[in-house]
Amino acid sequence: MKIPTNFLHNKGNIAPMIALAIALIALPFALALVGTAWVRITNFAVLFVLLSLGLNIVVGFAGLLDLGYIAFFAVGAYTYGLLASPHLGVHLPFWIILPIGALVACIAGAVLGAPTLKLRGDYLAIVTLGFGEIVRIFMNNMAAPINITNGPKGIAQIDSFQIGPIDFGKVDTLGGLIVSGPIKYYYFLMLALMVVVIINGRLKDSRIGRAWVAIREDEVAAKATGINTRNIKLLAFAMGASFGGLSGGMFAAIQGFVSPESFILNESIMVLAMVVMGGMGNIWGVIAGAVLLSFVPEILRYTVEPVQMAIFGKMWIDPEVLRMLIFGLALVLTMRFRPAGIWPESRHRREMTAAAK
Repeated sequence: MKIPTNFLHNKGNIAPMIALAIALIALPFALALVGTAWVRITNFAVLFVLLSLGLNIVVGFAGLLDLGYIAFFAVGAYTYGLLASPHLGVHLPFWIILPIGALVACIAGAVLGAPTLKLRGDYLAIVTLGFGEIVRIFMNNMAAPINITNGPKGIAQIDSFQIGPIDFGKVDTLGGLIVSGPIKYYYFLMLALMVVVIINGRLKDSRIGRAWVAIREDEVAAKATGINTRNIKLLAFAMGASFGGLSGGMFAAIQGFVSPESFILNESIMVLAMVVMGGMGNIWGVIAGAVLLSFVPEILRYTVEPVQMAIFGKMWIDPEVLRMLIFGLALVLTMRFRPAGIWPESRHRREMTAAAK
């Protein structure tokens, strides 16, 4: 992700960047005026962006279909929950647990990738789907004979982040501004997002990134040119999983509670839809898809019922049903008229355009 040498010298580029930075800094306080719930929704949207960027390495860069990606999210969340709660009596600081969770998820990604190296397409999707369900069932049943995950009850009273005197679980006042826990997490998540975007950009432009793209385009040709497809595919699974584990740890801290119900198949499908709808392989497209699919359902949740009451005077269709119908229709229309995604990678856009002709 190289920036042209004259980019920062162009005043037309600097002004929008400054405006965007100011908007992002002020955003949580503006949302807090509407309700703290919207700050939390924004935080979860950023978490989904982090998850989507991790899955984009596997699906967008390397072209490996993964339907069990939420399992790595679960691994990171439970790692944080076990090491920062009364469940095991361990209370390590978050800056130690997050790397541990990312490492454990990375190992899990390598474990998943090792037996699937010769699988492609639908077969790979089925195996990864099974892996995701195995992890969820494992978390749901490891309460006896040794209580490791506390089964379906989940792990509660998870420690929040703490940096010196700043406790992310408490409300502070700074210069007359009320800084709540969700606002503190917002800034931490944005910092983590910046780091992950930079890492993704460097990976994409590196030799490893080009090897992933070669495998995605034609694995046989890539192997014939000397690329070690085995190791490169394993690296894609491991790198993508590590971002999922990192996101899971932050999710556990924000929620203060984790249970197997948070890591169902629908969540994997949602993250995959974010990557595909945004534009596979394009970092900014994936971010756009994740933000859109995170906020649109919540906006519909708050508007479907009032609109029906205003138009008809009563509820004709259950808000949840109508919300999902509108959401599904939006996905269908997007795939019909923008099959490469909202903001596709240039190579993918050219391929889709050529195929349409």
